[in-house]
Parts: sequence; structure tokens; C-alpha cells
Amino acid sequence: MKTVYDFTVKDRKGKEVSLSEYEGKVLLIVNTATGCGFTPHYEPLEAMYKEYREEGFEILDFPCNQFANQAPGTEDEIHEFCTLKFGTEFPQFAKIDVNGDSADPLFEYLALEKPFQGFGKGVKNAALNKFAEMNNKAFGDKAYIKWNFTKFLINRQGEVVARFEPTVDMDEVKKAVATELGK
Repeated sequence: MKTVYDFTVKDRKGKEVSLSEYEGKVLLIVNTATGCGFTPHYEPLEAMYKEYREEGFEILDFPCNQFANQAPGTEDEIHEFCTLKFGTEFPQFAKIDVNGDSADPLFEYLALEKPFQGFGKGVKNAALNKFAEMNNKAFGDKAYIKWNFTKFLINRQGEVVARFEPTVDMDEVKKAVATELGK
């Protein structure tokens, strides 16, 4: 059975990194952007990382510019923004595509393991859904990720156990991480 440990990604300097380096840890894999309405998610993500890191928790940050060009900078510019504005210390990888023919295989796998189930109810969620649909038309059936700050929770065996759209309250994400760490 395939797990996230079967994938290799590039760090922000372009070096190949096998995700097997994270074997035995609980992971939260996130596609991010520095100019998005959800960019403030970096704050609770960093707080969660500081709180749970010693328990075997890692956040893997993958910047992506496929959603309304909200991550236009270089890897170094993005990293500088995140560390200066939000004090992030969790690993940040090279900017990638998460949709279309150029989608990173890791994100294709994650999305196929836990497909999109909607942004939830409410006016803001409906508006985001409409905007995401327009943005993702170009990717057709390869629109795996619907927007920035989609989060995938991975258990210690490398299996995808949950998907959180950016509209999910970060307290809910934190509870799921804590539960997974307690197993």
C-alpha cells in the first residue's frame, strides 16, 4: 500500500527530500500562499507546531501560486515573508503546482486519498466555492486542490487520515492533530 513515505519532494533550495525522513511522525501537509485571505493561518499553524513538535508533529509547507497568483514570490521571498511576519519554523518546501498536468505527485496522491467534499455552508463558503470553480476550470478533472491552505493530516504510518479545507476552523484542525498524536 502506498503512503506519503513513498514520495520525494524538493526543499526550498531545490534539494531532493524523501518523505520517509518523517516516518513515525504525525504530519500536516499544507499548500500555502502569502497573499491569500487565509494567509493568517500561518499563525495558528506555527503555534500548533511549537506546541506539538516535541511529540513528533511536523508541518510541511508547500507554497503554490495556482490560486489567483497569491504566491508570486521566489522561494526565498516567500520564506522571508513567513519567518518575518509569522515566525514560522516548520519546514517549507519548493513552490509547486497542486493541480493540472504539472501537479506535484504528492498532492495528486493526497487529493485522491481524501477528495474534496465542499467548503461547508454559509455565504463566505459559497462565495469561495464560486471563485474556486472559476479558477480551477483550466485544470478540469485534475483540479485536485480547490484553494490555498488545504491541509492533509497524515498518521504515523504515513496514511492520509483527514483533509481540511481552508474554511475549516483551525481549532478543529488542532483537535484532530492532538487526537492523532495521542494514538
